[in-house]
Amino acid sequence: MDDLDEKLLAALAADSSTTTSRLARRFKVARSTVQARIERMERSGIIAGYTVRLGNVVLARRIRATVLLQIEPRAAPTILQRLKAMPEVELAHTTTGRFDLILQVAAETTQELDGVLDQVGAIPGIRTSESLIQLSTRIDRAV
Repeated sequence: MDDLDEKLLAALAADSSTTTSRLARRFKVARSTVQARIERMERSGIIAGYTVRLGNVVLARRIRATVLLQIEPRAAPTILQRLKAMPEVELAHTTTGRFDLILQVAAETTQELDGVLDQVGAIPGIRTSESLIQLSTRIDRAV
């Protein structure tokens, strides 16, 4: 990866809907050069995909919780498979320390969130769970 690749990645990370023509004008290179660079980064796995980032209007309506899980040894694959099937589970991280998995879950209402937490807690192989409701975001570097 060179300087142009880095610039293209930064621009696409900021706004993945930017056209190749606009990127080419911005970085003063041919559109075909931009297209070839992006395709190469996609093939090599540097760019894994494109996504929609929800705006504050939608995000403000969702209630989020961080869920800390202690799990039985060797139960992670089965637990992760069950969690993947739950659309409310946005993120799952393995971790060191007292807890084995950290989840971020989101729901439209507290009742829905309560149901999701019950579903998570009922998954075989989960020893204990602790839930932390997220109140407000003070720092978000992804924006």
